[in-house]
Amino acid sequence: MPRHLSMVFCLFAALMPCVGNAQATFFHNWEDRVRATSKTQPGWAVPLLAPTSGLVQLARFDAYRQITPTHTITWNIDGGKGFNLIPWHKTEVDFNLPPLIEHNNPKVADGAGDLSFLLKYRFAATAETKGAYSISAGLAATAPTGSYKNGSHAGTVSPTLYLGKGFRAFDVQTAASISLPTGYTSAMGRPVTWNTAFQYKIARYFWPEVEVNATFFRGGASDGNRQVFLTPGLMISKIKLRSSPSDRLALVFGAGDQIAATHFHSYNHALVMTSRIVF
Repeated sequence: MPRHLSMVFCLFAALMPCVGNAQATFFHNWEDRVRATSKTQPGWAVPLLAPTSGLVQLARFDAYRQITPTHTITWNIDGGKGFNLIPWHKTEVDFNLPPLIEHNNPKVADGAGDLSFLLKYRFAATAETKGAYSISAGLAATAPTGSYKNGSHAGTVSPTLYLGKGFRAFDVQTAASISLPTGYTSAMGRPVTWNTAFQYKIARYFWPEVEVNATFFRGGASDGNRQVFLTPGLMISKIKLRSSPSDRLALVFGAGDQIAATHFHSYNHALVMTSRIVF
C-alpha cells in the first residue's frame, strides 16, 4: 500500500472510535432529555384527533375514510402526520408528511396534500401525583405542496394554545388555533379550530374518549358557518415492547367515528384509525 494511503487509513481507523462515541453520547443524551421531559407531565394518551396538551416523541400514521352528503367517499391516507420529536427540554418539533387523498369520484383527481410543521413549547406541567395539568403553546405552518386541488392555495401559519387537566382517571385536553394564510386570504379565510378530548382510563391500556372537533369559518367561501363533529373513540396506549422501566419503546393504536353535529358540514361522518410508535 502506498505510504500516503496507509497514513490516511491509519488516521481514519483512529478517528472511528471517537465518532462512534460521539454518536452514542448524542443519542444517550437525547433519550435522557426525552425521559426527563416526559416525567414532569401527565402520562395521558394522545387523543385520536385532538392534539395533546403535553409533549410527545413518536412516529404516527393515521387514515380517515370520509363520506360526504352526496355519498362520495374520500380516503385521507397518513392524515398529515409524521414524526414528533423532543430535541430540547420542554420543546417539541413535528415534521408532518403530506397526506395522500384518494376519491371515488372519477371527476376528482387523487393527489398529495400539504406539508406541515409544528414548533411547540410547554410552559407548565405536573405529573398525575402532583396536580395533573399541562399548558403549552405552538406555532404550526403548512406549505402548499398539494396536487390537483388536494391542498390549499397558499401556506398558512397557525398559533395554537393547548391546555389539559386531569382528575384521577379522567382528563380533558383542549386546543384552540387560528389559521392565517400567507396569501389568497379572501378565498381561504381565517378559520378558527377548537378541539377538545374527554378521556377516561380503564385498566392498564384502554382510554375510551369523546372528542368535540369544531371549526368556525371567518372569511372565505364558508364565511359565518360553523362545523362541529362529535367523535367517540378508543385509544389503546401504551403497549411497551421491552420490560425495562426506562425504555420508552411502545405501540399505540386507536379508532373512532366522526359524526357531524351541525347542519353545515363538509362530510357526514368519517372512520378514523391511528397507529403510533413511541420512542
